[in-house]
Amino acid sequence: MADAVPKQRLTPLADSTLERNEVRKSCPDPTRIAALHALQILDTDPEDRFDAIARMAAAQLQADVASIDFVDATRVWSKSVWNGRLREFPRTESFAEWIAKTASMLVVPDMQSGGRLRGFYRPDTVLQTRFFAGVPILSSSGVVLGALCVAGRQPRTDLKPEEMLALENLASLVTDQLELRQLRQRTALDGSRQPETLPVGEQLQESLQESEWPTAAELEYALERDQFLLFFQPEVEIATGRIVGLEALIRWQHPRRGLLSPQSFIPQAESNGMILPIGDWGLAHACRQLQAWKQNRPWLDHLRVCVNLSARQFTRNGLADHIQSLLMSTGLRGHHLGLEMTESTLIPSISKTVGVLNSLQRLGVSLHMDDFGTGYSSLSHLHRFPFDVLKVDRSFVKRMTMGNQPLQIVKTILELARVLGMDVVAEGIETEEQRMLLEKLGCRYGQGYLFSPPLSAEAMEKLLESPEIRIGFSPEEQGLRPAAS
Repeated sequence: MADAVPKQRLTPLADSTLERNEVRKSCPDPTRIAALHALQILDTDPEDRFDAIARMAAAQLQADVASIDFVDATRVWSKSVWNGRLREFPRTESFAEWIAKTASMLVVPDMQSGGRLRGFYRPDTVLQTRFFAGVPILSSSGVVLGALCVAGRQPRTDLKPEEMLALENLASLVTDQLELRQLRQRTALDGSRQPETLPVGEQLQESLQESEWPTAAELEYALERDQFLLFFQPEVEIATGRIVGLEALIRWQHPRRGLLSPQSFIPQAESNGMILPIGDWGLAHACRQLQAWKQNRPWLDHLRVCVNLSARQFTRNGLADHIQSLLMSTGLRGHHLGLEMTESTLIPSISKTVGVLNSLQRLGVSLHMDDFGTGYSSLSHLHRFPFDVLKVDRSFVKRMTMGNQPLQIVKTILELARVLGMDVVAEGIETEEQRMLLEKLGCRYGQGYLFSPPLSAEAMEKLLESPEIRIGFSPEEQGLRPAAS
């Protein structure tokens, strides 16, 4: 099996990012994704046989770190990690991605030659790693699934032929174990062994019922073709109009249907499983976008970008690892990222929910309960969840000027948040009357069309150019307001 792997090796150079981007654009990978799902290897518990292979790889090449990495649509997921911590991290610009895309061996004698890092092996070891080597892991049918990787803290010369052969033989052993694993599952998998075929070019399936649109294949096609984009809606300090955060909101720029809102495709993505890669894309894109905006703009260091997590994302093993590696690979700190979840995401397993939230809180990210007040168990469980922010649902904000009962609900939420030490963001502020009433009630932060609609990344960048920008007030009103701090 190892003889099928091309014996190419690459030491990334100054323009290697461009080279990897070209590889990514030219090599869509639906066959690999289908093979990974057929193997049912992703997000599974550790297995001794795979851990033993990683240990052998480290021993044979005298490496400090070794891992068996599978490359999903948007992430690298490790079945086994020896002497490392993370089991999941974004695939973009990772060596595992390059190996999977090119089906080639990769050897980097010194990642820090020339005075800077040339890429990363694993975000949790990148600052200590100098030497790297990796070979493709194949399925029994020859599909490249990922990479067997080793790394060391000291630079090395190129691998000796016997070391290359040893690494390739161990990768073949991983393939053998995958085949044995699939044989044990054959009965259960007989009905679903054929990989899904993506539509090509303009040949989308127009005959599907609207209730079935979009299919997983169409969403995967859109993801590969960069048809998704993020809009950003500011969260502001109500009293001053100072921007304190941005909520990232996904859109689909469909080639024929135009710009689509998430309501048009996210429910179907939830049901067909594509919400995981789409959600991973949104997280990574939002972090990279904030990092780009922060460069040469020191006044944006306080800014956070908030991303909505689906129920499937929240319950997937490795979520905290994924978030940690995103922060490390983009250079952001915990306070730069907010994660928004609804009550329906959290309620099914309270004990697991608390554990996941605590692991995220330890990373320093801001945890937001979205649409608060619309769920059936807000008060009974809220005290157990370590949230930082409650977002008051827009339905309460809209009605609070129409009668005493809605107003009392908003007052109760604000008092509850104060007792629990949480901030409050009022959603859907559309009128000056609503803004003034919320400010009088002591609500510090808000979001809505009064301040700004969701904006494209280009429009938002223009809004962030000045450290003095305040939104939601006329120039005359701004002159009467305290300066933003």
